[in-house]
Amino acid sequence: MPNLLKKIALGKERYPALTGVRAVGASVVFFDHFTLWPGEHVVINVMAFFFLLSGFLIARIYYAQAQLSAPWLWVYFVNRFARIYPVYFLLLSVAVLLSHGLRPWTLFSNYTLTHALFHGTPLLIQPSWSLTVEECFYFLAPGFMLLARRYNFLAPLALGGLLLAGALAVSRLGFAFLGTSELVMSTTFFGHFAEFFAGFWLALRVIKLEQRGPLRVQGCKRTVLGLAGVCILIGAMVLVYRQPRLDVVPIIAINNFLIPIPVAVLYEGLMTEDTFLVRWLSGRLIGLLGRASYSFYLMHSLVIDHLSVPFLPVDSHRVLSVLFSLGFTWVLSVLLFACYEEPVNLFLRRALSGRVSDGKRLAPTGVFDGRS
Repeated sequence: MPNLLKKIALGKERYPALTGVRAVGASVVFFDHFTLWPGEHVVINVMAFFFLLSGFLIARIYYAQAQLSAPWLWVYFVNRFARIYPVYFLLLSVAVLLSHGLRPWTLFSNYTLTHALFHGTPLLIQPSWSLTVEECFYFLAPGFMLLARRYNFLAPLALGGLLLAGALAVSRLGFAFLGTSELVMSTTFFGHFAEFFAGFWLALRVIKLEQRGPLRVQGCKRTVLGLAGVCILIGAMVLVYRQPRLDVVPIIAINNFLIPIPVAVLYEGLMTEDTFLVRWLSGRLIGLLGRASYSFYLMHSLVIDHLSVPFLPVDSHRVLSVLFSLGFTWVLSVLLFACYEEPVNLFLRRALSGRVSDGKRLAPTGVFDGRS
């Protein structure tokens, strides 16, 4: 494993603080699913941080070279498959073995990552709905990038809005596919398109800034403004949840459409400013956790449901049980990343496309964090 950790070039990422963001985000998701105190809930949309980062990374890596030719699309989709599916397949198979009485449709939809598009379909790995969201974006991203290159950013943004309107129209037809407006807005790309496009816009901005020279600027204005904006929206969400009658409209407005704005500002600050937060998020340990965050994200619900809750003293020593589960899951995730996720990813890329990464010219292997 030490040799592999050297090969993945920890600490040499082009935007190292963004790798650290993945580790923090994954930990917050863990605490949302296994709270330190009963009845707690993370009020803000943590997935917006991940979706925005995915939009940024895909556009930053592929924007200049995107094309609809078969060879380019083959390499592009091989890279996406190699990064996402092997870990998911392994952990989903574990979940299947731990389950009983599964129907063929449940197995088919979960293994094909279409499960979050159909109303009422069980999620065998609860957080895996977001993979369906990501895969839809990956499928559409080449077209979005070509539209932006041909016209401007507003063209694919308008298309994203039209796709949302179309999905909401389908949700009224009574089919299981996109079965309700709530499903469209909560577990599909169409409802979350604004988060990805905020990252897309940030990538175009960063590309222009990098063409002018080094990204680094003095001060901490962007980081502070981004954090302040996130905190204000968290406060707004707390007020919404305190209302006697919960209204989903402000929840969707804040989580799906408003939170991406300060997050994009924050991410620009993390890439351009030298602050304590940037230096902490860029550390080697949190960088390793960030690289292992995808394994952690998929694994944590299995650990909670099948190990922590059945076998740990959750009722009498909940805080210790939660913290132990967190540490144990991170250890398993780092091992899974180092011994399975990264080796299989690199092997599949070499075997199926003859190259390791389309971003290879931009930086060492693994520079574009997480699932890029």
